[in-house]
Amino acid sequence: MLGTAGVGALGACGKESGSATDPRSLLIGGLPVTCNLTLPIASAARDAQLRAQPSATAYRYAFSKYSGWPEIKESLMAGRVQAAYMLAPLVMLLADSGIPVKIVSLGHRSGAVIMVRTDSPYQRFKQLAGKIVAVPSRYAVDFLFLRKMLAQEQMTPADLQIVEMAPPDMPAALYANAVDAYCTGEPFGASAQRAGFARPLRMTRDEWRNYICCVLAVREELIQKDPAQVQDLVDLIQGAGVWLDQDRANRDTAVKIAAGKSYFNQDPAILQFVMDNPTDRVTYGDLRMIRAEFDELMRLSIEAGTIKHEIPYERYALETFVRAAKAAPIRL
Repeated sequence: MLGTAGVGALGACGKESGSATDPRSLLIGGLPVTCNLTLPIASAARDAQLRAQPSATAYRYAFSKYSGWPEIKESLMAGRVQAAYMLAPLVMLLADSGIPVKIVSLGHRSGAVIMVRTDSPYQRFKQLAGKIVAVPSRYAVDFLFLRKMLAQEQMTPADLQIVEMAPPDMPAALYANAVDAYCTGEPFGASAQRAGFARPLRMTRDEWRNYICCVLAVREELIQKDPAQVQDLVDLIQGAGVWLDQDRANRDTAVKIAAGKSYFNQDPAILQFVMDNPTDRVTYGDLRMIRAEFDELMRLSIEAGTIKHEIPYERYALETFVRAAKAAPIRL
């Protein structure tokens, strides 16, 4: 059973920040979630580079903060942004419906958790049978993660009461016993864990090591008009991923940057908790596009009923830029 609670995805309204009036500047949509962390790092790194060595010909990237996937999707469809971090299954559906958009890079790996109350009796996933479990959206890969755990226990979604809920509302709902568990991306699991009333029951780091959710999607007009900028952006994203996994000190720096008002505008202590508990809760160093992994997402989405038929890989993905990528040095 799939019911509805909250407002779905991440929130009810989108908010764009930053500007891109310079013709060489690109506004990129993203959410304030750690699966999108490579985006503010790439943006901040380019800003730092230009402060150190101003250039009239360098590309610039402005982070445009949104509160929900539907709002990013609408902006990408309408061309208000030419690039955005999006849920991979949503990009597949957009491309299949004729929206000229392609996945050109991953943004992260892992980063989803299934949280239960610290004082709950649940130690095994099967103990959630008959319980209320919240997910962000049927189109979120978190939902597919939940379904994988169900299949592992020879269970089906009918064995749970699954509701859709905005991730920022999930910790409070768990605290109030309005739900028995929730499955979502970070930092919304870490915030409850750090507060002491919740613990992870399952984590993608343990159960689905090649988990991917958020991907960099770019409109085809930009690919055709300025492939050099798309390559530059992918190089920066790849560089940000390498840098984030290279040294713990880099993650500390990333937290300070991303928590700022120009980016996530969040409590840095919660972001730091995600980075440290454990250190591979979310990973960024391997941002390769691997067709077999997208094929798995496609299969799982079709089984879930969120995608109705197989969509050709070439319709929604373009590996050219990742294959040619040279990870940009990140100096922050």
